[in-house]
Amino acid sequence: MTRTPKTTGEHDQKVGTYFDKAAVTFDTFYDRKRTKLMQWVDRKYRSDIFERFRIAFETLRPMEGKSLLDVGCGSGPYCVEAVRRGARRVVGLDMAPGMLDLACRRAEATGAADRCEFVLGTFPKDAPQETFDYAVVMGVLDYIADPAAFLGPLAQRVRGKAALSFPSQHGFRTPLRKLRYWLKRCPVYFYGSGQVQSLMEDAGFADVQVVKIPGAGQDYVAIGRGTAK
Repeated sequence: MTRTPKTTGEHDQKVGTYFDKAAVTFDTFYDRKRTKLMQWVDRKYRSDIFERFRIAFETLRPMEGKSLLDVGCGSGPYCVEAVRRGARRVVGLDMAPGMLDLACRRAEATGAADRCEFVLGTFPKDAPQETFDYAVVMGVLDYIADPAAFLGPLAQRVRGKAALSFPSQHGFRTPLRKLRYWLKRCPVYFYGSGQVQSLMEDAGFADVQVVKIPGAGQDYVAIGRGTAK
């Protein structure tokens, strides 16, 4: 099921437009559909995409019988994996219609559709008004202009743990990525480890742990327990 979002601001529209155009390309990261050369590039320079997937599912367990909110679900790899691990209900939220089309197809192809709901929009404005056992937010904080306004409502929606990625700052890779995304008219933001810890704790998350994925410019993964009852 997909819901139509309300009108979003200019910032969100820029991000949504970029990812709507890039949906198919991003989907190939997980399905290994890219050329041999690009798969080598992914392993060399984008290994955090696969490592944060591993960390998330090592952290968010047991999944059996639980509910999961996936903010920025993209083409749905986390959603279908959660169902495969026994989740009873998964909600995937994304602002790019092209991504949600791919997510719906992935869920149908893997037999996960009956336990997945896909919502078109932004968090927290368009998310269902309910609480979840777990939340996953991967590759999203890169594009959030006000992380505090995002993280506070997230903590209030999660009863158990949430796993989030934050792009790290790097002297060489960060300026290049900023330039690349500026040319694509998509805003992007970066963080230091102390900043990630403070943002999570100020939002209300407890037992916060911040892990840096090894490698230059690789992501931080932050784990924290939400405040929902």
